[in-house]
Amino acid sequence: MIDKLAFVHPDAKIGNNVTIGPWTYIGPDVEIGDDCHLSSHVVVKGPTVIGKGNRIFQFASVGEDCQDKKYAGEPTRLIIGDNNVIRESVTIHRGTVQDNGETRIGSNNLFMAYVHIAHDCVVGNNVIMANNASIAGHVHVGDWAILGGMTGVHQFVHIGAHAFTAGYSLILQDVPPFVMASGQPAIPRGLNSEGMKRRGFSKESQLAVRRTYKTLYRKGLTVEEAVAALGEDAEDEQVKLMMDFVVNSNRGIIR
Repeated sequence: MIDKLAFVHPDAKIGNNVTIGPWTYIGPDVEIGDDCHLSSHVVVKGPTVIGKGNRIFQFASVGEDCQDKKYAGEPTRLIIGDNNVIRESVTIHRGTVQDNGETRIGSNNLFMAYVHIAHDCVVGNNVIMANNASIAGHVHVGDWAILGGMTGVHQFVHIGAHAFTAGYSLILQDVPPFVMASGQPAIPRGLNSEGMKRRGFSKESQLAVRRTYKTLYRKGLTVEEAVAALGEDAEDEQVKLMMDFVVNSNRGIIR
């Protein structure tokens, strides 16, 4: 399943039923799990570990040295989970020793063409990043988040689970779970209610999250005042997810 025109370093570890197309380069310190499919002209450098069932399309660059000027060749890592789709010309860089030394990608994600994931990022599961969306160094993206095309995310920003950013958004501060954002810079535009419905959240949780959004954004309260005003909704699991994110935000949330 390895094309004769591909280069696979003898130290690389290739799983079962892996397809590697022509002119693809697999370097040393690379591990590729079972059932992966790499098209032509893919470059994978290490140290990189790729899980099972991933599809990587042509001209993607996975596990390259980062673009941080502080990076001095340290042996940092990239860890990728299972069943991700990495489309044409996506770039994913390894970490730096200034953080945890690794970039980490979860499972079941879709990264459309020209997406960039910089050093030390942590991307969860079931994330969609549309064409040309880019996240700078140290960004965290929660499960089920969707970043619209051309979204740009400032370094160290956190995007909460189930959040949604519109196309061409510029994200300079943290986006709480379930919040939809757009603009340059982005501001909150409501809740990802459709996403909550599609993922089977109860009507009670949906209403509790909606009330929490109104408390946080429409009553003129500080974050501390909003947390204190939650009442019974504070016991809802999804509200807890939302408010834990808000309380622990280092950059501050979009307002």
